[in-house]
Amino acid sequence: MTNLVIQMPDDTFVRLEQIALNFRLTPEELVFVSIQDLLEQAENEHQRIVKYVLAKNTELYSRLA
Repeated sequence: MTNLVIQMPDDTFVRLEQIALNFRLTPEELVFVSIQDLLEQAENEHQRIVKYVLAKNTELYSRLA
């Protein structure tokens, strides 16, 4: 596993701690889960765009084949 060190203003960390506490997580767990969610959303968005482009250009692709 890789470690990541980030710096943030103290007031941002306090807010992070408060939100993490609401979810009964550590700040580190909250950041990790948030990053996983962000990466999953990006992958889902990429797949949605690819499907859209393929569907939109189906006729063109068949003419070019």
